[in-house]
Amino acid sequence: MSEKRRRIDQILDPAYTENLPGLDLGELRARRQVAADVESELSYYRRMLHGRMDLLNFELARRRGDEKRSLIEALPEILAAGERAGGQTGRVRGEFDLALAGDGNRPIDAVLQDDFLTHVYDLEVSELEDILTALTESEREVSETRRAIQAVFDEVQQVISNRYRETVVGELSD
Repeated sequence: MSEKRRRIDQILDPAYTENLPGLDLGELRARRQVAADVESELSYYRRMLHGRMDLLNFELARRRGDEKRSLIEALPEILAAGERAGGQTGRVRGEFDLALAGDGNRPIDAVLQDDFLTHVYDLEVSELEDILTALTESEREVSETRRAIQAVFDEVQQVISNRYRETVVGELSD
């Protein structure tokens, strides 16, 4: 397997899934765990992006006159709605390998570091829409990458399942 620095690059490298049936069970489990960890991190990033998108959508609705409450008044409801929509909250760990987050040069790094929420009332509608567009594009990229990581996880999991099945069938026929 190539010696790329970030785990996400390692997983997405075709070498990661080459000759999976030839690997020992320990290596298969390790690769599955790395894929699961990265998928959880990507899921966490998606939730962070969705939260920001929900806040911006609310503020844009408020400015159109569709909402009378302030962003601060609606904040608990907005955040609670995102939590309910988030699904499997128990799977994501509280700490992450910052190597996945990158070096600050990727679009997701910029949108997650943007402090627009501290001055949302000072921004023009066009600026809010531009930020929302950047968040939406980053969410799309993260989702695509997450699906690719899930496919690798599934491929490794299938080999592990086949291995277990072969072991059980072999034991039963002995």
